[in-house]
Amino acid sequence: MGWLALLVLAHGCGYALVRTGGSLGGVHSVAIPTLRNDSWEPGAEYVVAEALRQEFLRRKAVRLVEDPSRADLVLRGRVSRVGTRTASVDSIVLALEYEITLELDLAAERSGGGEVPLDVASLRESERYLASADAEVTRKNRQEALRQVASVLAARVYVALRETLGAETGVPADPQAPAASG
Repeated sequence: MGWLALLVLAHGCGYALVRTGGSLGGVHSVAIPTLRNDSWEPGAEYVVAEALRQEFLRRKAVRLVEDPSRADLVLRGRVSRVGTRTASVDSIVLALEYEITLELDLAAERSGGGEVPLDVASLRESERYLASADAEVTRKNRQEALRQVASVLAARVYVALRETLGAETGVPADPQAPAASG
């Protein structure tokens, strides 16, 4: 009785249960091997692979497997570019902000053969971060910006797969999912 009262009270206050999943159609297991790194950024492949794995775990719609041969879908690819540019400067031409850009080249391969199309334009994202007179602070800000960009791209990949695979099986897309911005 206590749980029912709590549920009714929570619903009356505007709270609602939010669905974290969203079916990937007939896909029940996904493998995400570490990507190839074709950029000059050491370790970028690990940051991106971890972001992708965390996104799929967070959504709870599929099981992650280590062995690609045991997965319904394998997400492979490469970090094609990590670039940094000065985004803003002060009056004496010292950098105040930098912008990091991450570009991925990914393919989602089905276990039975065939590829699930991913929008290439959605696999590029940028993020600004603060510069500092302390090189270590700037480095940490840059790493955090790279993690943020990887997380945004991972969410886009998941949503794109859910929309494509869900449409194939007639499962509607989750209306509460974040829209992919380009």
